[in-house]
Amino acid sequence: MPQTMIEKPPQPTVAESKPFALAPDKKHVLHVGCGPKRADKLHVAFRGPDWVEVRLDVDRRVAPDIVGSMVDLHPWILDATFDAVWSSHNLEHLDSHEVPKALAEFVRILKPGGFALITCPDLGEIASQIANGRIDEELYVSPGGPVTALDVVFGFGRSIQAGNKFMRHNTGFTDSRLGRLLIEAGFSEVRVAKGRQYDLWALAMMREFRLEDQKELGALF
Repeated sequence: MPQTMIEKPPQPTVAESKPFALAPDKKHVLHVGCGPKRADKLHVAFRGPDWVEVRLDVDRRVAPDIVGSMVDLHPWILDATFDAVWSSHNLEHLDSHEVPKALAEFVRILKPGGFALITCPDLGEIASQIANGRIDEELYVSPGGPVTALDVVFGFGRSIQAGNKFMRHNTGFTDSRLGRLLIEAGFSEVRVAKGRQYDLWALAMMREFRLEDQKELGALF
C-alpha cells in the first residue's frame, strides 16, 4: 500500500513549555484538537459561565491556546489540574500506538473528580455500510459537506484535497475497543454509547466523578 507522509507535530519552544496559567475559581476543560475557534464546537456541557475552555491543537493556523500534541501534555499541563477533557473526532487522527499515550495523558491531567468526553467515528457501523456497498455514497451531511464511508475511514476528503494533511485518519475504533483502551489508560469507569451519525460517544470517569452533577451528560449516558 502507498505510504503517506504526515507532518510531525510542532515541538514546543522554551516559551511555549511553561505550564498553562489557569483561572482561579473556575472549572477548566481541555479541548484537544480544537480546530478553528467556534462556539458550537464546544459541547453544551462546557458552555456554562463556570467553565473555561483551553484550546489545544497541533496546527498553529487555528490559533489555539496551546500548540502541541495530546500525546504529550507535560510541557504545558501539570498533573490533576483540569476538570474535563473534550475530544471531538480527534483520536482517529493519531497513529494506533499513540492512542494509549494520549489517553494516559488525559488521566494524568484530570482531577480525581474529572472526566473525559470523547466522540469519534464508529468503524463497526461503517464496516456494515461498506459491506452493503455504500463505500462512496453519502451517509450524512456535516458542516463541511457530504460525508461518505471513505471519509469516515480515511479522513474528510475535501479537506485533505484542499491541503489539510491533519485531517487524515490513522486509526479507528469500535465501541469495545474504545472502552477497553480507556479502562487500560486508568479511568475508573467508562460508558460508551452509539450516536446518530455513525459515531461513538464515551464518558470516561475518574474515581470521584459524579454523573448526577453533570445534567447535560444525562441524555447521552
